[in-house]
Amino acid sequence: MKKARGYVFSRSFFESRVPQHIQNLVIRNFCKTNNIIYLLSASEYSMKNSYLILKSTIKKLNNIEGIVFYSIFQLPSEINERKSIYKKILKDNKKLYFAVENLTLKTKSDIDKLENILNIQNLLSDSLSKFELKKYLKKNY
Repeated sequence: MKKARGYVFSRSFFESRVPQHIQNLVIRNFCKTNNIIYLLSASEYSMKNSYLILKSTIKKLNNIEGIVFYSIFQLPSEINERKSIYKKILKDNKKLYFAVENLTLKTKSDIDKLENILNIQNLLSDSLSKFELKKYLKKNY
């Protein structure tokens, strides 16, 4: 049976904060559904843009299949950091799982899917909210 290490945050991501015990429950359920033996999660440091625990976890994947993230939005925001992670994972024939989105990175073609989701989210976060748009239209038209 496949084994994977969980990966959780203690800080906010995607403008929200999900308690670690909830992240672990979602990861555990994902693993159960996908016949993966869940290994206790590695918890990232709370400092902004810290990925030290993730990088350390990636180096320690010898006898396990991969890492189960709570969400794709826990990946580094810097594209070059993400590409470095993708490259290492694929080179070592490992996998990244994303429990909330029910996605898996196991081939190069999966990178495009992940990056499209992240790019769309970045565009949406830069867009006007419904309230801001309504206010703008009212003021200007």
